[in-house]
Amino acid sequence: MITHIQGRVVEKNPTHVVIDCNGVGYFIHISLHTFSQLSDNENLRLYTHLQVREDAHTLYGFSGVAEREIFRLLVSVSGIGTNTARTMLSSLSPEQVKEAIASGDVATIQSVKGIGTKTAQRVLIDLKDKILKVYGMDDVSVSPSNTNKNEALSALETLGFVRKQAERVCDAIVKQDPQASVETIIKQALKKL
Repeated sequence: MITHIQGRVVEKNPTHVVIDCNGVGYFIHISLHTFSQLSDNENLRLYTHLQVREDAHTLYGFSGVAEREIFRLLVSVSGIGTNTARTMLSSLSPEQVKEAIASGDVATIQSVKGIGTKTAQRVLIDLKDKILKVYGMDDVSVSPSNTNKNEALSALETLGFVRKQAERVCDAIVKQDPQASVETIIKQALKKL
């Protein structure tokens, strides 16, 4: 198993990088989250997951070990392949995925392109206990601001706002005032959307 690759960046795109490691170029698939974490530094280290199939050996790279572990948990779920897991980590940060699973937030998981209700529910059923155990979280450790934010997001979606835009605005509001009520989040978000 290749656990990480360190070398000189030859090519950098939002979906992949090519790293020259002692004269060998490794093509590594990455998520948008990892792409956003990459610096302009020419030397780079990515933590990797090697998928071996009959027709291909594919490397997936991650900026941190936590993102790689979330990816591995996701691909362990029936119906979630490597491309879907990568799409999930491109749409949501590893922290958002972890919190959504821990809190049983089907809407957040389902907001990822290609994931339907049944698959989202399967992710929650299969991974909730693992996430709580691995990260030492409790069911009640999800903060009230997260619950309030999720309720506000649902309301804004019902009003017809695009989830990603609404989520960014709500995240900013909760960051400024972690104890903001649902009503406060909605009112402030309506002013900014």
